[in-house]
Amino acid sequence: MDTLSVPELVQRLSSDEESVRKMAAFKLQSAIGDPSFADIFIFEGGLPKLRFLALHSTGNTLAYCLTSLSRLLELDKGWDHVSDDLIKRVVDLVVAQPLVNVNRGAMSVLAAIVGHPNRRNSQPGLTGFQRLKPAVELQPQFLPMLVEKITSADHALCANSLQLINALMRDAISNDDFEWPKFIKQLQELGVIKSVYGLMQSSAVQDLAQPLLEFQSLTKVLLRKWREEKIDLENPEHRRAMRGLHAAGNPGRAAANTDPKGSKKYNPETWRRLGFETGSPAWEFDAVGFLGLMDLTDYVCKNEDGFQKLLLEQSAESSEQCCPIARASLVVTSILYEHFEVDKSDESESQRYVALESRSNFDRAFKPLLLHWSRLHTCGLNAFIRLWKAAGAQIEDFGQIEELVRILIEQVVGQASRTKEIKEVEEELAEFECQRLRELQMELLELTYEDAWGHHLRQVRDELNHEALQFVKEQRIRCLLQGAWFPQVMNHVTDGGTVMSKSLNRTASSWRFVKLSHNRRYLHYADFGEKLDTDPRLDSLQEKIDLSIVSSVVSNVSASTPSASSSDSTLASPAGPASTSTKITIHGYVSQPGHTRGRSNSTANGQKECVLLHLHPQSHTLAAEWLDGLLMLLNQQPITADTNKLVNLIGGYGLKIRLLNVRFEDAGVEEPVLPSREGLDEDYYYDIGGMETGA
Repeated sequence: MDTLSVPELVQRLSSDEESVRKMAAFKLQSAIGDPSFADIFIFEGGLPKLRFLALHSTGNTLAYCLTSLSRLLELDKGWDHVSDDLIKRVVDLVVAQPLVNVNRGAMSVLAAIVGHPNRRNSQPGLTGFQRLKPAVELQPQFLPMLVEKITSADHALCANSLQLINALMRDAISNDDFEWPKFIKQLQELGVIKSVYGLMQSSAVQDLAQPLLEFQSLTKVLLRKWREEKIDLENPEHRRAMRGLHAAGNPGRAAANTDPKGSKKYNPETWRRLGFETGSPAWEFDAVGFLGLMDLTDYVCKNEDGFQKLLLEQSAESSEQCCPIARASLVVTSILYEHFEVDKSDESESQRYVALESRSNFDRAFKPLLLHWSRLHTCGLNAFIRLWKAAGAQIEDFGQIEELVRILIEQVVGQASRTKEIKEVEEELAEFECQRLRELQMELLELTYEDAWGHHLRQVRDELNHEALQFVKEQRIRCLLQGAWFPQVMNHVTDGGTVMSKSLNRTASSWRFVKLSHNRRYLHYADFGEKLDTDPRLDSLQEKIDLSIVSSVVSNVSASTPSASSSDSTLASPAGPASTSTKITIHGYVSQPGHTRGRSNSTANGQKECVLLHLHPQSHTLAAEWLDGLLMLLNQQPITADTNKLVNLIGGYGLKIRLLNVRFEDAGVEEPVLPSREGLDEDYYYDIGGMETGA
């Protein structure tokens, strides 16, 4: 306050000079937030002067006064000077005053009044919203202007506008005003959802974090309130919604002839056709209340043509094959309710998230998609119906489809970033593949057991992977035992195999057949002018390599190269010698004259490492079999993607079989959801990664 005392400041507030009053109001707004200063200010008679300036001043003086008044009210002081004429003046300012700083202060004052309904000394019986109501009724543009200011370029004005809307919503809901649904609907029609959704996705989210998180919390309060509201057929709104559903389920009859209050006038079969379990469905909404009725009614009304087409399609199906649309709708409502943790209060969480420095954690606090509840419910229900059809499900499979939809919502909605558009989410939900959902389901099942068993499951996985590796090793070696044809290139003298005197003058050939001996110690081969229809016998292959002298096997086969779709087709040209760019080279040590050949003395003087054999596989599959087969025969690890994929597939398949044969109660997991095997016999069939086996 510099050297200015409180009595002097109060005196200057009533000065005849505008500049003096403006400077006093400016200094007051920065000091009034101190409770001790506020007490002295009130004691010195400052409140009546502040109120007078709020009623009659203009420009910056008015802005400073309104800011000071709002801060005083936040300290729970000065309520006896909040009169009807002051409220009317502030409401008028919100509608008609173009100055941004005046608007900020005006909305702060109104937010304080609405947010402290029990502090009215003049009219203690009125709540905050009721206190504003007479003034608001005289200004029909009040709410539209308030919503419009949410999108203001001035972030402070935007925040104050949203704070006032939050205060009005909270007051209307908490006091159980019979008109609160009408008020909420009016706000929605003015576009408040669209505006707040845009702010949550914008770069301004950090400046507006507090009011945005409060609006998000209030959205959950509304959803909770609707869910806790039980269906009452004496309630006109509930009765109207039920009558509309009944008419949609039986469009051939006039809506006037259907009355849920009189069981004689509506057909129980109509409710069953809609997908309810009984002919008197009011009790079926117990789990989701009026919220579930709103969601189902909204789906039917906004998708009228598609809904009628769906009912027509299902009329040709048996009752067991028809998707129970109403039950599915209620389930989707429950899934969304649980996903967004609507029962959990956001107030304490919002404070914690705002304080976090991490941008990623900060972003996770905002759930813009929550504001598009109805659209999420619609595309969630459509996804349920799509999965039902794709799986050829029946009534007994309802729980399994429900679980898939739960995983789908978690994967698409739960993984969506703050800035992801609702349209993108809708498209993803509509196009997500059923097969991918089943894979996610198995991954979640595996994680469930991982949590329950920890290192025991990891030990089982390691054992299965080792077994899978041994299995694949044997399979690859058997490919070598079976033998294979490899096309030859023209520079046969250098690529023809072990360089020995007897092979220097050998005539070039076009095909080479290679085969592993039965004792797995020698690699036999021979060259032929053409590829024979019948594979030659082992004893007809004159050349051989002692595997004990092999030092390394190298290849240009990429470790990440997938099997080609045409892996079984030959790469040879029908008009000439076969050729391929894939090459496997076997290196080894060859003893020079006077030295013994063998691995045991392979590093001794007189031995030379050279190329023993070149192989040119005709396909990626053949290359993977022979390259990894040779490496594993030499007790080395496989390197190709084909082999590693096969090892992981077999190991994962074994783990899934073990998991599916263990009861959840063994793992200490509560409330299990397992697929039923009732009615199954020993004839079963699995489809694993495109390879099928069956009993």
